[in-house]
Amino acid sequence: MNMSIFFSLGILALLGFSQGRVVGVDEDGFAECNGFFYGETPPEGFTEPFHVKICQQYNKEPRFATLYSTEDKTPLYSAFKYKKAVQRGEESWLVEPQLDDPGKDLKEMVHEADAVGSVNNLGANQALTTDYVDSGYERGQLNPSSLNEGDFQLATYTLTNAVPMTPSLSESWHRDVESIVEQAVAPHCGHEARLYLVAGAVPSALRVKDKVSVPEFLWLAACCDAPEAWSVGFVKHRQDEDSLADLSVEELEKQLPSGVHVFKSNCGGGSQSQEKMEAVLQTINQIQTVAEEQGEGQRAKEVPGEGSLLRRVAGIIATPFTKLLRIIAHVLLEVVKYTCSLLWYIVKQFGSTAMGQLCSIWDGVKSYVTAISMVLVNIPRDVVKVAANIVMGFVRIIQNTLSLIYRILSVPIGLFLHIMAFPLDTLCAIPTVLKDIAEGIGGTCSLIVDATAALMSGVCYIATHLGKKLVPKFSSDE
Repeated sequence: MNMSIFFSLGILALLGFSQGRVVGVDEDGFAECNGFFYGETPPEGFTEPFHVKICQQYNKEPRFATLYSTEDKTPLYSAFKYKKAVQRGEESWLVEPQLDDPGKDLKEMVHEADAVGSVNNLGANQALTTDYVDSGYERGQLNPSSLNEGDFQLATYTLTNAVPMTPSLSESWHRDVESIVEQAVAPHCGHEARLYLVAGAVPSALRVKDKVSVPEFLWLAACCDAPEAWSVGFVKHRQDEDSLADLSVEELEKQLPSGVHVFKSNCGGGSQSQEKMEAVLQTINQIQTVAEEQGEGQRAKEVPGEGSLLRRVAGIIATPFTKLLRIIAHVLLEVVKYTCSLLWYIVKQFGSTAMGQLCSIWDGVKSYVTAISMVLVNIPRDVVKVAANIVMGFVRIIQNTLSLIYRILSVPIGLFLHIMAFPLDTLCAIPTVLKDIAEGIGGTCSLIVDATAALMSGVCYIATHLGKKLVPKFSSDE
């Protein structure tokens, strides 16, 4: 699978990087793809929650814009600017991963085969190539590749730009759109003006494989932003593949869902050039007339000799038999086709069942081998862990034993040391005790001396005081 991814990435590197950025709801319009709309304003009226805006890019440059319906699995319209028409290039169809897996960080478009293993819910919100296989429909481009050039053309080959069309409808749609745009619309727009084109499809209840909606009709709106702006619209119904009706954009909007406005201010509003419109419509009628005449001439060539009566009679007689043979051939062809389809379906179902069983067996074997390998790989690690735990256990036992012995021995040793130190501490304390006794005796003697002196001083003071009191009294009596 890795090899297929590398191979696909190599192809993408050769073709260029094609991107289809899903525009966020909080972004203005189509973000960097707003330039593909007249007045940088997308059509109004498409407001369903399942409508997704895609800025189609190629080589990291915007190429056109698409509004995609995840419910109908088809684009509602693609907006682009006219480029010089060239011949179609090689088809290389891509899918948009972000529609089915928004959480996937994969913003570039990829081939469907590469998306199978890398995108979740692939096909849940968009059509896939497998939806068109054996359906009678082909991938019809809304933005025709032949109206683009270079990288703009390569960018149109995305399934988000394709709707289911029968081969005849696809051929007539591209032929008519290309001829009218190239021969009638673009020449009247002028070299300096820009021609904005919006090609769309209106979904119907008819679905391909109960998934992809077949369009009820296809439409195209053109707007020329010349000084005298003008616009024109076209409609091709599914039931009438050979005609492309021209009408005004206002009339076209009446056939679209209610409230839809294709161009800002109706591409110039009421100031559109009527002369330019008439010239465009006249050129379109001439193109359609020439196409009808060529078709009639071609049919006339297919039935030569109508001037001969005998051949006419023979043709009249042979016509029923020819039709009968054609019907028989058609029936046989259908029988063979459906028989082959049935056989292919049986083979495919058998192959898918067998492959599913083989994949289941392979997954079981792979899981079993993986589990055994993990067990075998973990055995040495577990043995090392057990041995390490045993060694650590022994170390802790020895450590605890030594600690206990130390604590037991430390008690008597400390007591013995204290007993041995007691005499020494006692002898060392004798001088201090004698000193304290001498200081006590000295203090006591000093206290006695001080008390005697104080007593003598008090007695002397009293005698002197009494003497002073008695001496004057005796003097006065004499």
